[in-house]
Amino acid sequence: MTINDEISIIANQIANKGNKPTVALIKTKLKTRVPLPVIISVLKTWQHEPSFISLPTEQNDRDSKEKNTSIADLTSLEDRLHHELSDMKEEIRELKALVQGLINQQKK
Repeated sequence: MTINDEISIIANQIANKGNKPTVALIKTKLKTRVPLPVIISVLKTWQHEPSFISLPTEQNDRDSKEKNTSIADLTSLEDRLHHELSDMKEEIRELKALVQGLINQQKK
């Protein structure tokens, strides 16, 4: 991310909250120290773009994290379902054995 992008993103975030982006506000939110003339220069040409509040790669990173979380959730669900299915299969085997035992008793 360029410093100009970072300044524009911060300005958009401030404007989206209903406040006017100022050099002072932006300076306090920057990750690194930036000379005031650079901030002023970017603010002079800045135009509010409400949707430009992060770079696409940052959004992709967030999407990836959400997908990874979803995959982890699905894996956990799959494990639980597998365990439940194993338990049910064991119960069915036991019931079959009981039924077979009852059938054998009736034949005697």
